[in-house]
Amino acid sequence: MAVLKVIKGSCPGQLVELLGERMVMGRHPSCQIVLDNAAVSRNHAQILESHGTYYLEDLRSRNGTLLNGTRIQGRTEIRDDDEIRVCEVVLRFYLGMPPDSNDTPVPMSTALGSVAPGLGRAPTASDTDVFALARSHPPGEGSSDGLGSDSSSIITSLDVKNRNPRIIVRPEAKLRAVMEISHNLARTLKADEVLPKILESLFKIFPQADRGFIVLKEQPGGELRVKSQRVRRDDLIDSTRVSATILQEAMNKGCALLSADAASDDRFKFADSVAAMTIRSVMCAPLMGQTADALGAIQIDTVNTAQPFSADDLEVLGSVAAQAALALENAQLHTAALKQRDFERDLEFATQVQLGFLPNERPHAQGYDFFDFYEAAQRVGGDFFDYIPLPDGRVAITIGDVAGKGLPAALLMARIYADARYELLARPTAAEAMTNLNAGVSSSGLGHRFITLGIVVLDPRSHTLTIVNAGHLPPLLRSRNGAVTQLGTQTSGLPLGIQHETTYAQSQVQIEPGDSIIMATDGVTEAMNPSHEIYGTPRLVTFLKKAPALAEQLGEAIVAEVEAFAAGHPQRDDICLICFHRQE
Repeated sequence: MAVLKVIKGSCPGQLVELLGERMVMGRHPSCQIVLDNAAVSRNHAQILESHGTYYLEDLRSRNGTLLNGTRIQGRTEIRDDDEIRVCEVVLRFYLGMPPDSNDTPVPMSTALGSVAPGLGRAPTASDTDVFALARSHPPGEGSSDGLGSDSSSIITSLDVKNRNPRIIVRPEAKLRAVMEISHNLARTLKADEVLPKILESLFKIFPQADRGFIVLKEQPGGELRVKSQRVRRDDLIDSTRVSATILQEAMNKGCALLSADAASDDRFKFADSVAAMTIRSVMCAPLMGQTADALGAIQIDTVNTAQPFSADDLEVLGSVAAQAALALENAQLHTAALKQRDFERDLEFATQVQLGFLPNERPHAQGYDFFDFYEAAQRVGGDFFDYIPLPDGRVAITIGDVAGKGLPAALLMARIYADARYELLARPTAAEAMTNLNAGVSSSGLGHRFITLGIVVLDPRSHTLTIVNAGHLPPLLRSRNGAVTQLGTQTSGLPLGIQHETTYAQSQVQIEPGDSIIMATDGVTEAMNPSHEIYGTPRLVTFLKKAPALAEQLGEAIVAEVEAFAAGHPQRDDICLICFHRQE
């Protein structure tokens, strides 16, 4: 067992047990270890375990991760009693329980102020509740409350839109059966298991019942499907067809229906299925959801007119239907939570795959220093950048933005990332590489999706910069004296994927000592504040005139400036930023 001990943070002394092969630390609620600190990146760092050895890896966080006071690059092994610092949070790593510690480690999902995702489930009636309810409404008192009668037909209705109908049960057997249904509903989250048990219990409650079935909607607004059915005698198996007339009457009105003799009931006189199924006394109760929409219905009937159902029977069925509807909604929530958990797991893996595409280290070009920053608006994004060392010592730098967000944009980003590497290594010029990239995207059948892409090729020996632009924000040159110039605007072309025949051109500039180059995606320039104002390129240019010159300081200053402007307003687009500076 390995644990983290909080040395400095919101809960000093707390122990967090490390479970699993991968544990992500960050301020995003999806992280296994949530660090509630504004300076922490959403996915800041991760701890990996392999065959009993643990590693610490920074996930391209803005403020970095320190191990024993040293900022780490890439994956670094951690040992017993090592100190991990994530911004203001200080943790100590132990292989086993720390010495002189009697505390029990907390689960990761509750550590350091995180909230464990859970499934809310409304309570169901317990034994005590049922008995208390029966005592508060003794047999024979108020049995007509909530009931109405129609003199033109033999129908009594009970409004079950109220989720707490009264249970007025005379025979103790009925009460026990209702309790049995309540227990069965409370013990399972699978509808296929509990629905047959409901009918089994209803047949105990109503010995005159000959047939019963439960129907559910396949989806909101979908068709009704029989999910469970039961007959008292084998000779009734062939007569278990469903009468849509009775079901729709109950579900549309949200009322449980009782008919002493459905065959002579005026409300059902045009329903051929009622006569064909020899339905006599029938009860039908809708399964009403929290949104007052019927999820389905329970219907039981008898073919013997000598033993009709009563108003008391209708109340019992209405109560059972209310509990069943609640259990079904819980089952649906449970199923949705499982699907969401699987989706989150896949999305987490996609996030790691995408981060794996980004370069692990910055270029080592003599006389130049680099900075880069990446943060997706969602878990995965469509922005990307790359450093591609060319055989002759030059370095190609790409930055792109795929139209859209989320998984589709991330998948297309992965393709462009790989294709750009191939073309830049295979073609003699950056312009030819961009032209071939566009031809491939245009002929790939991606519909109306397009990609903006900027390519610059730095030659650190001649200090020249070659620029090719496919609809991306032009690179900015900040000279030593503070002047800011947009580069390559005369040769900029259309985004990739718009016209198959587009041929791209390139331009070249000289980089002087003290010059800095800034490349960004529109997540920087289109950042929005609470007043819905856009940050904009002019504001960025004004800021650059007085910003620091060195790449690291310059990049961090831009990120801080944009975050200060946004003032907590949600990030609308992915942010990608590259800065490099020629040293003096």
